[in-house]
Amino acid sequence: VRSENDLITSKLAALHFYQLALPAPIPPEVSFDADAAARGAELFSGKAQCATCHVPPLFMEPGWPMHTAEEIGIDDFQSSRAPDQMYRTAPLAGLWTHTTGGFYHDGRFATLPDVIGHYNQHFGLGLTEEEINDLVQYLMSI
Repeated sequence: VRSENDLITSKLAALHFYQLALPAPIPPEVSFDADAAARGAELFSGKAQCATCHVPPLFMEPGWPMHTAEEIGIDDFQSSRAPDQMYRTAPLAGLWTHTTGGFYHDGRFATLPDVIGHYNQHFGLGLTEEEINDLVQYLMSI
């Protein structure tokens, strides 16, 4: 039931559009290995299947970017507390600006290689350590 005093709901679509229109900060050229990042870009859209959910050029999932805990291979401790019982696909552009404090909603993965390693195992991707490093360098470049 919407209140007659609701001054927020009518503004949400415009706010969402504004948020999506903000460009991600560009990483300094010296902050990643360009050759490894180029190899990682191929992996991102190919073998690693990252672009399935983190769709370029915004590196986020269009539409309803929500997944069950089972789909992403983690427990539902946090999602079970949300109304829809799901986790949101994180946007990746500008990821280089927030690489401390862990990843995921609760910091359960300390590093990007940990995150990639989780998906490597969960989805049976068969990524090598070198490919995981290349993906990290690519993520740091977007």
